[in-house]
Amino acid sequence: MTVAGGVLAGAALAQSFAAPSFAAAAQDADAIVVGHGLAGLVATSELVAAGRKVLLLDQEPEASIGGQAFWSFGGLFFVDSDEQRLMGIKDSRDLAWQDWLGTAGFDRGITDPAGQDYWAYKWAEAYVNFASGEKRSWLAGLGVQWFPIVGWAERGGGLATGHGNSVPRFHVTWGTGPAVVEPFEKKVRAGVSAGKVTFKFRHRVDELIVTNGTVTGVRGALLEPSNAARGTASSRTVVGDFELRAPVVVVTSGGIGANHDLVRANWPARMGNPPKSMITGVPAHVDGRMLGITQKAGGRIVNPDRMWHYTEGLRNYAPIWPGHGIRILPGPSSMWFDAKGKRFDTPDIPGYDTLHTLKTITDSGYDYSWFVTTQKILAKEFALSGSEQNPDLTNKDVWKLLSRIWQSPEPIEKFKEKGADFVVASSLSELVAGMNKLTGENLIDLADLKRQIEARDREIDNPYTKDVQVMGIRNALSYPGDSLSRTASAHKILDSSAGPLIAVHLNILTRKTLGGLQTDLSGRVLNAAGSPIPGLYAAGEVAGFGGGGVHGYRSLEGTFLGGCLFSGRQAGKAAGAAL
Repeated sequence: MTVAGGVLAGAALAQSFAAPSFAAAAQDADAIVVGHGLAGLVATSELVAAGRKVLLLDQEPEASIGGQAFWSFGGLFFVDSDEQRLMGIKDSRDLAWQDWLGTAGFDRGITDPAGQDYWAYKWAEAYVNFASGEKRSWLAGLGVQWFPIVGWAERGGGLATGHGNSVPRFHVTWGTGPAVVEPFEKKVRAGVSAGKVTFKFRHRVDELIVTNGTVTGVRGALLEPSNAARGTASSRTVVGDFELRAPVVVVTSGGIGANHDLVRANWPARMGNPPKSMITGVPAHVDGRMLGITQKAGGRIVNPDRMWHYTEGLRNYAPIWPGHGIRILPGPSSMWFDAKGKRFDTPDIPGYDTLHTLKTITDSGYDYSWFVTTQKILAKEFALSGSEQNPDLTNKDVWKLLSRIWQSPEPIEKFKEKGADFVVASSLSELVAGMNKLTGENLIDLADLKRQIEARDREIDNPYTKDVQVMGIRNALSYPGDSLSRTASAHKILDSSAGPLIAVHLNILTRKTLGGLQTDLSGRVLNAAGSPIPGLYAAGEVAGFGGGGVHGYRSLEGTFLGGCLFSGRQAGKAAGAAL
């Protein structure tokens, strides 16, 4: 036995020297999850709950665990929630489904199994059922809580069957994005302690291994260790390579928002020419690499021309990642003008129809637009997206939150003071001079801007009006949530008591990929023939948040984090059961 053992050991040693540097065992785990963002954490937690051993890979260091979700405002889409009922909102599954269909505009083969929208439609129906059912109780059971005033995002284009939320549904998580990530990160770290999960930070996947038509693992590059802070760019220096094997691979790597080349390459013709200038709403590692890598392994990408970018972006005066932009979440009262000072028509009103307004801006021939507003509106209506821009909510600071009642939030005031996109003036002539100076293009004509503002101001004199935006303001004030915290009392823009006047230069801000890898309701990635690729699953933004496009053309908001939660849960459960 000793001799035989020595012979076998010698043979193994010789083989190890002869093998390439990325040699791996026949099976390193039950499952490999690529991406440690929210969808990846949820999928991993479900795999652990099923008793599986998981390798969780990401090209970023440990500091960035939670991915984009950590930076989010924490908005979640619920239907007929306790918070809605508290605010007197009557919502239902049928109303939400009506709104989803009117917003999504599915038109690419919803009844054809080969259609791009076939699985997207099924995922949408399943998600609305989830948001109307167990979603809130599931999260509440994990300790997640919400701010009691429900926000009203994407108010729509004017018809009951068209785009938009008929009622407020945007629930802000108490603790914002980090509080959404926290329970799932805890589950995964408990899995690490139990020997069920192994983190593989700085592992950049470059290839999915396919054996006889089945995905059996991943291959890629080891990146040098990095102390880069969360969200900041980390080194891409390669120090080795790796190969890892498992019978299941779950791709949860996010979208393309930080890759402006890919954004422009997929920009839809229906939206005009892609902007020459954009700012970035996600960290640099949101690069879209795994879409092409998974496609090379046979995965089908659908609806790549559907994307979600914001029109109210501010250049961050203290950037964390390259080109870092922050979105204003506006109330309904600021007047909105194109680069030449022409007022936008309905539905291009703050908070109503993001996609339509984006097209209006690109059609103008410029990459930016303007809010003209007052200090009174800014103090009551402006909020900034992002956990770091809402320290009161993120840190669960009740006193600081209450201070919003008598003063504008400190982050807003800092942007007004330090940001490159604000012009503050005591008179309209001074404001116009500042706007023209900021862009250097001298496009705004004082007399024409004054004419449009005065025309709108005359509509404030009566409690009724023909101005659609003023109608919207009065509609908002009839909802207690808006009148309490999100809508200034109706007043004239040129009323000096509401001043000073403020103009905000608005940039196009990249954010979300709405198309992606087509998946069935189990999260299995489909090939060009519509068949599942054995061993391969996907969830989150890389899968269009489910099915390759659960949102269709537009989002109702609060559905991106929710899409990561739902699709990650579906894929993790299905993969765990399949094993």
